[in-house]
Amino acid sequence: MKNTLQSNSLNEWKTGKWVVFSAMMASSMAFIDGTAINVAIPSLQHDLHASGEQLLWILNSYLIILSAFILFGGSLGDKLGRKKVFGIGIIVFMFGSIACGFSQDVKTLIAARLLQGMGGALMIPGSLSIISSYFSQKERGKAIGNWSAASMLVTTGGPMLGGFLADMGLWRYIFFINVPLGIISLVILYLKVPESRDDSGNNIIDYWGALLASLGLATITYGFISLPDKGISNPFIYGSLFIGFLSLFLFVIVEWKSKNPMMPLQLFQISSFSGANLLTLFLYAALSAVMFFLSLNLIQVQAYSQFHAGLSLLPFSIIMITFSKTAGGLIEKFGAKIPLTVGPLLTGFGFFLLGFTGLTNGISDYWSVYLPAIIVFSIGMTITVIPLTTTVMGSVENHFSGTASGINNAVSRAAGVLAIAVIGMVALTSFKNSIVKVNESVHLTSNQISLLKEESTKLGEASVPNSFPKEKKEIVKMNIKKAFINTFSLVMFISAALACLGSLVSFFMIEKRL
Repeated sequence: MKNTLQSNSLNEWKTGKWVVFSAMMASSMAFIDGTAINVAIPSLQHDLHASGEQLLWILNSYLIILSAFILFGGSLGDKLGRKKVFGIGIIVFMFGSIACGFSQDVKTLIAARLLQGMGGALMIPGSLSIISSYFSQKERGKAIGNWSAASMLVTTGGPMLGGFLADMGLWRYIFFINVPLGIISLVILYLKVPESRDDSGNNIIDYWGALLASLGLATITYGFISLPDKGISNPFIYGSLFIGFLSLFLFVIVEWKSKNPMMPLQLFQISSFSGANLLTLFLYAALSAVMFFLSLNLIQVQAYSQFHAGLSLLPFSIIMITFSKTAGGLIEKFGAKIPLTVGPLLTGFGFFLLGFTGLTNGISDYWSVYLPAIIVFSIGMTITVIPLTTTVMGSVENHFSGTASGINNAVSRAAGVLAIAVIGMVALTSFKNSIVKVNESVHLTSNQISLLKEESTKLGEASVPNSFPKEKKEIVKMNIKKAFINTFSLVMFISAALACLGSLVSFFMIEKRL
């Protein structure tokens, strides 16, 4: 009997290794894109003359479409065939990446990022869904662990590569890298990976749900990102926020009444599934804000090169790769609750430490200032990520695997959208106020203060206007850096609080054993 089980397991992995490899290569496109672009943002901002608000849109245009339609992509794969929809997503993502690489202005880049988001919405949920549907429950945890470890291994060089290319003035090649990865994934997918689908339902697609989710996230994002510049009294701001929240409310109503919802609300009656997704919302919102503002801080304020900024995040990747398989076994040894409570708590403590880093003497201070905090939050994320994914996929029945993956990915991406929008709005407002406050002792004129406020819209790219008196320029330049550090600390403390809130959610909602 034992030999029969071992033989079945070996046969399962003969094809299974190709399933994991194809999913890993496709996922790597999204992972590399996400990690590398954060480091290259300063070069991109300089070359395309982008404001701070436009930077937030370059990130969020992709995330809005991804988070809104990833549910649609997950349910589409379940109904029409996971392999088919996964392959289409890879192709669309590749074309979006090529368009991003050739963009000559901010508006074109934002439009190309929208196309990338649509491709990602079809591609990303398919990777885990194909793995979960192919492997038996016994082998699924091992397969997900291998997928996570391999994906992290491929994407380790993302920040360093992004920084290197940006320093060379070649940030566009960050997007072009996706083309060979996509081709490899497509070839393996169509030659080696079997098709699978959910045969228990019909093929009706929830178009209204996808439309309302997209409209809601887009208008809420517009409202929060534009609020510091236009003010809450502007009709475009309160109007867009009203439409956004109304759309998301109607989305819930539509999903509740639909016979074929892309987000079956009954899944949220499962405590561990609800808790895991709420944890995902808080933790990934915090992580998105930290990664974005940490890159700006290191490059634009602490005077790191973009390559060194990418290199500074290498411990995060090394720790994730080295201990990801070990972390995958935590859920079997201790259950879900313990790692999903301890992990976010450690992550939050790491973010909290980053809030005290202050203004340093450059890369020479990295080892004593930034490295300890990065190690702490890296350990926290490593403890959390695989148990979190396993909890989401293991708390629902197999025929809901694509939908569950889609929901969790949608939540993580929506968390990024909301973090960049809401925390970005807080940061823009904080920086605008701080840049005036720290320069009170300089006795600037009202016109000079107005010019500084205009500069604050550039975030870390803000500089001293040429019209300022020579004797005041150096003082104001240093004060601008101090103002940004104040804003950076505020963002880190907010992120720490969100991660700790996720830990509390896990403690009260995640069941000890699935």
